[in-house]
Amino acid sequence: MKTLILLSTAIFLLGCSSEPPQVASAPAPSLPVISITKSAETTFQEYPASVQGAIDLEIRPQVGGVLEQVLVNEGALVKAGQPLFKINSLPFLEQLNNAKANQRAAEAAVLNAQLEVDKLVPLVQNKVVSDIQLKTAKTAHQIAVANVAQAKASVGTAQINMGYTLIKAPVSGYIGRLPKKQGSLVSPSDVLPLTNLSDVHEVHVYFSIGEADFISFKEKYPSATTAGNLKNLPPVELVLSDNGTYAQKGKIDMIDGQFDKTTGSITLRASFPNTSGLLRSGNTGKVRLSLEHQDAMMVPQSATVEVQDKVFVYAVGKDNKVAKQPIKIIGISGTNYLIKEGLKSGDRIVSKGMEILKDGDAIVPEASKEEKTLKIAAN
Repeated sequence: MKTLILLSTAIFLLGCSSEPPQVASAPAPSLPVISITKSAETTFQEYPASVQGAIDLEIRPQVGGVLEQVLVNEGALVKAGQPLFKINSLPFLEQLNNAKANQRAAEAAVLNAQLEVDKLVPLVQNKVVSDIQLKTAKTAHQIAVANVAQAKASVGTAQINMGYTLIKAPVSGYIGRLPKKQGSLVSPSDVLPLTNLSDVHEVHVYFSIGEADFISFKEKYPSATTAGNLKNLPPVELVLSDNGTYAQKGKIDMIDGQFDKTTGSITLRASFPNTSGLLRSGNTGKVRLSLEHQDAMMVPQSATVEVQDKVFVYAVGKDNKVAKQPIKIIGISGTNYLIKEGLKSGDRIVSKGMEILKDGDAIVPEASKEEKTLKIAAN
């Protein structure tokens, strides 16, 4: 019995005196780290755009009548001065003949009034008739002369209307749809035009940018946006609807004088040459605007974390501990963010594995693949 008590006491004392086993702390993770450097970079911003011809016209009749001939086909390329439509000219020819007849009658009335004046002059001089008759005759002569001028004006109007029956292309360009066919009755008050004519040897591409982008644009090119010297602006590119880039570059040649109150944006216009005729009015695409940045700092998009509309990186301190650092992005170049604030040249950031980190964690830095490649190339 005493032996059993002593054994129990020994087991109890041994259990009280033993310490719990120590749990080994997890080793610091080994993560790739990159260093931030400054370099000259170009960023691109794309804005939805619409294309218009250098000149887009509605072709409308200036006189009413029956459309006698349609002299072009839909989509045809026409030259300035080329006949497009012919309106029946017979009514206008008769108006012209009538106006000419009235002019000849008015000219004859002038001759008759002059004869009356010539007849009365000697009679007044010899005091055969009173002076008032001569004055009346001279007034009638002046009225006849005025009637001739009026008749000539009517002839001119009739000739103009006669000329309007043949509708010609005011500029070179492409013909649109032809809603009116031969035999249709046309009028200047018609809702639809006879057709549309678009001169697209050069096209105007309109796009809008927001207020923040415009402020950044003004900071980069202050002389162009304030003094109106748009020639100093860099060329822009046009991205077509198939995501291909238009072969020729354009120039910004217009900045609207005020912002749109509804959208909070301002409209810019870029002009592109269109010698091949690829672009037409109504095309859509995107204008790609480039911005040059000196001493720019770039951060890979894959090395960032977005939280509540803010972008963060994990900066690595001298003690190899990480800190969550917000950055301010001002542009994108390829797969990199161009940053303005939050980091400085020489800072180190974690490029992969951020999802396992929190503020204050220690890591074992290792060179990223990009930095290893650079070192191999240097050696």
